[in-house]
Amino acid sequence: MKQYTKTADKNWYKQRLIRSMFFIMSAFVVLIIRLFYLQILEGEEFRRLSENQCIRLQSIDPPRGLIYDCNGNLLVDNRPSFDLSIILKDAGSVERTIQKLSGYINVPDSYLMSKIEANKRRASYKPILLKQDIGRDTLASVEVHKFDLPGVYVNVRQKRYYIQNQSAAHLTGYLGEINSGELESERYSGYRAGDIVGKFGIEKSAEQFLRGERGGRQVEVDAKGRVVRVLKTVDAKPGHNIYLTIDRKLQKKAESLIEGIAASVVVMEPLTGHIFAMASNPSFDPNAFIGGISHEEWNQLISHPFRPMENKAIQGEYPPASTYKIVTAIAGLEEGVINKNTTYYCPGYHKFGDRIFRCWKKSGHGTCNVVRAIALSCDVFFYQVGQRLGVDRLAKYANACGLGARTGINLDHEARGLVPSSGWKKKRMGVPWHKGETLSVAIGQGYNVATPLQMAVLISAVGNGGTLYKPLILKKAETVEGEIVYEGKPQEIGRLPASNRTLSIVRKGLRDVVSTRGTALVAKVKGLEISGKTGTAQVASRRTGDSGRKKKPPHLKAHAWFVAYAEPDDPKVAVSVIVEHGEHGSGSASPIARELIKAFMMRNTAKQSYTQNPEDIGGQPDA
Repeated sequence: MKQYTKTADKNWYKQRLIRSMFFIMSAFVVLIIRLFYLQILEGEEFRRLSENQCIRLQSIDPPRGLIYDCNGNLLVDNRPSFDLSIILKDAGSVERTIQKLSGYINVPDSYLMSKIEANKRRASYKPILLKQDIGRDTLASVEVHKFDLPGVYVNVRQKRYYIQNQSAAHLTGYLGEINSGELESERYSGYRAGDIVGKFGIEKSAEQFLRGERGGRQVEVDAKGRVVRVLKTVDAKPGHNIYLTIDRKLQKKAESLIEGIAASVVVMEPLTGHIFAMASNPSFDPNAFIGGISHEEWNQLISHPFRPMENKAIQGEYPPASTYKIVTAIAGLEEGVINKNTTYYCPGYHKFGDRIFRCWKKSGHGTCNVVRAIALSCDVFFYQVGQRLGVDRLAKYANACGLGARTGINLDHEARGLVPSSGWKKKRMGVPWHKGETLSVAIGQGYNVATPLQMAVLISAVGNGGTLYKPLILKKAETVEGEIVYEGKPQEIGRLPASNRTLSIVRKGLRDVVSTRGTALVAKVKGLEISGKTGTAQVASRRTGDSGRKKKPPHLKAHAWFVAYAEPDDPKVAVSVIVEHGEHGSGSASPIARELIKAFMMRNTAKQSYTQNPEDIGGQPDA
């Protein structure tokens, strides 16, 4: 019995030991399987999650390229900026952190929360920009209280600085945050939400040169998102510096001449297409857009009656008025409707059907050939030329002269202008062309519209012998080391539809415009030969019997044109000026052109003194 009990106890202990061993072995098997799953099957994922807890990738924005004028004068620079951001994953209680931050920097918490709300779909470990360019006092306050502000940090980056403020603003343009539409565009491939891009002017059109390449760094952070150490850095590559064709001094001169009025000026080199100055007034300060312009400021700009956000040189469309007589003269001579000896008598009006078309000079110009008609801007002469040509032949020559089409300048939003024809009117309005409308078109009125830049290209072509050049604003782009990656070259875009004989006749008339008998005597300068054409673009039609002496409200006064080049035998510079509601080109626009031509010539010939002849002051109104 005793032996049996011993044997039974031994078997019982043995069974317990086997069960215990089995349990222990099972536990080890489960543990090994679990470790295999975690380390082998899901190792990469857990490693990624682990690194996201302590290692972060931070983007480094590249310094944007600088912008210079043709002489190397700096127009647009960069300066350091402090941007305030938050990483929600590290912020703990976001509402509590924002309330503290609001008190420290004196910014409403509702404003800060609105920034977070606008980016609520953003990954929690990615920074959300709360406020740009916070200033040194705000920076100091955040740094002092940084232990109370988990997830809040300040990023230092380059910010654009427009040294000249409003000067050349329509050319340089401004920057803004990339929008969703741009992000979806192929043009902005590789960009991210929150990136700053060019929105207007050369900042936009030369984005590919100015942008640079993004860099980054790998950093280790603690549980509150504070950087412990930098593990690796890939430096950003700065954007290319660009040089414009404009001359800063001439640009400022142009802007000073149109200060206080709604006007635009283009100064161009006839033999290359280089733009030396392009001014549009009123202007705006692109620095106001850097930190994000307020709704109130934006509404003030877009509701301004003189449209400061519009680059009038390329976006403003005006009836070309008597400057268009250059086209009518070319068409008449080339089509054989007139020759240099053809004359028409001007009694001050022209009767067509049951309508009376008046000349700007009530008493008339008497007998005129084409040279005299250009010099005196005789409407009656060009009424009759236009009547014989017809609108479609006029349209053919106007199109060939570069009107009704974009010039191709390297700036966005350039307007096309309009060259009317019988087909255009039928398609646009569903009614036929009336022959009487051709008379208005022949003197640059009616449906005709053109931009100051188009007229600068046209007058340049007349001056240089017939070549239409594409306006050039971007001279070159180069790396920070000085390697040229782009260089603008003169580019022909066509030729005037005129023989040398026709051009010589037209050029003689334009030279006489700025002479003892022309409509732009006020533009005459001692020691210089200037050729040009005045124009007065009617805003409101003149009623029959209206002498034009009745005082009009400012917004109904005519626009004043003057286009010119100097010198006729070797043209160095061409100018196009439009003064909105300036009435007569001879009184408002031509003095501006005169001063710009003088300034340009004095710049290139420092020893030569150019002055206006005292006896030449005056001149006649123009059509």
